[in-house]
Amino acid sequence: MATQPEPQPETIVRTASAYAYPLLIKQLLHTPLANAAEQEIVYRDQSRYSYREFAKRVARLANTLRAQGVRPGDTVAVMDWDSHRYLEAYFAIPMMGAVLMMVNVRLSNEQIAYTLDHCGASTLLVNEDFLTTIAALRPRLPELKRVIALRDEAGGSEDSEGVDGEYEALMGAASSDYAFPELDEDTRATTFYTTGTTGLPKAVYFSHRQIVLHTLATAAGLAASPEQQRFHRGDVYMPLTPMFHVHAWGLPFVATLLGVKQVYPGRYVPERIVELVRRERVSFSHGVPTVLQMVINAAQGQRFEGWKIVAGGSVLPPGLCQQALAHGIDIFTGYGMSESCPILTLAQRPAAADASSSDAGFRMRAGWAIPLVDLRIVDDQLREVPHDDEALGEVVVRAPWLTQGYLSNPAASEVLWQGGYLHTNDIGRIDASGCLRLVDRLKDVIKTGGEWISSLDLEHLIASHPGVAEVAVIGVASAKWGERPLAIVTPKPAFADTLTEEELKQLVAQLAEQGVVPRYAVPDQVLFVPGIDKTSVGKFDKKALRRKYGSPGG
Repeated sequence: MATQPEPQPETIVRTASAYAYPLLIKQLLHTPLANAAEQEIVYRDQSRYSYREFAKRVARLANTLRAQGVRPGDTVAVMDWDSHRYLEAYFAIPMMGAVLMMVNVRLSNEQIAYTLDHCGASTLLVNEDFLTTIAALRPRLPELKRVIALRDEAGGSEDSEGVDGEYEALMGAASSDYAFPELDEDTRATTFYTTGTTGLPKAVYFSHRQIVLHTLATAAGLAASPEQQRFHRGDVYMPLTPMFHVHAWGLPFVATLLGVKQVYPGRYVPERIVELVRRERVSFSHGVPTVLQMVINAAQGQRFEGWKIVAGGSVLPPGLCQQALAHGIDIFTGYGMSESCPILTLAQRPAAADASSSDAGFRMRAGWAIPLVDLRIVDDQLREVPHDDEALGEVVVRAPWLTQGYLSNPAASEVLWQGGYLHTNDIGRIDASGCLRLVDRLKDVIKTGGEWISSLDLEHLIASHPGVAEVAVIGVASAKWGERPLAIVTPKPAFADTLTEEELKQLVAQLAEQGVVPRYAVPDQVLFVPGIDKTSVGKFDKKALRRKYGSPGG
């Protein structure tokens, strides 16, 4: 007797004239233009215009690029500080079917040349601050056909050698009408390069669908907190994360979707940022701890009541967290990576029963997964470990916006997605409430006598000393133990002549006696330095630190 086929789920029947509504970046503009068309977008003290004008400028940019020869599928690179021009590029370039490539201006010239050549950029929009750099690199960029200069002040750039036009002059001659096409939502929209400390930068890429879903999930996650750590329609937004770095964490797309007032500071000058926060009443930002510390230092005691800041990119030191709170800042952390578009978790206040108003500890955790994120910690066989706040494992994730690989690098892509989960290379633990706490990077954990020491935990503890400005902990070779921790410390100026190695060792030893860390975590050596090496996005460059100090006595 023939077996009957299994019944299949029924798919929807679409009416022939129904609009399928693909998830495209252009769809993010419907709500702000309908509900907040007169809201402002501000660039320093240079520019101020409405969302209605923003939409016209997006169309003008698309017409400008098309007149310059840009076609769907071409890659258009942008090399600028945080500006209204960058926001226009976030929309116009992918909306016309081209690919937006964001140049990390803090890379070396060698790496900038590599990334522009690797992605095949045919067009470059470049701030005049970098024109000399591009002129020197141009002979190594055979695919680059045209360079458009971006400038704040009138005059000069359009006459520069090798420049094919000036942004505002070209925009002024372009039409404000553009019929943006109906693209497949899986069309590649953006690409940029990871800033890992080993090997050449790797290109991640994201589709229209992925960016729209990341925008919606991030907006939902930030709105979920009942009181603090929220982003809502009444906020004034200003990024303190470079717009070349993972779409400025995707927050400019969220801000535009919500129709909030947006403020762009240009190149980061702490005193200018403080003035913009005061003048424009900024209430929501995000950035790496090093930038936040510079801003707080520049504030000279000024309070920032109502300013919410998401810290990420590196560990939020307890001392900086307390400083921010003392200045009236509602600070909390977010977690993600270049490959994840980037936001995966947010450390918003848990339920009232789980934390008192005086407990700042939740602010420094990685936090809870935002909607649609499948977040797990697993052993080396990809088996999930218990959520008991003790078991350690690698953080692996699934979400609809994760990069599907590295551009033109299938081998590294397979490693990234081994077993069907994206591997973060972060070690963490999860508690019963689902809160993730990061322990260390797989490559940074210190293995001593067969036991693990978290460099992040040690950094947190040493940073709690009032005399420590910055601290990075690495493992150095030990014939007896395999590795031992070395603390590299930059003292605060007032403590430069008084802070001692023994004082910091004693601090860790006292905490070890209390069971906060194991006794073998006390560093063998504390090294005082005027500054700690960092990557182009402000993280401690532990590869460089290991090269400098990784040998015994080094």
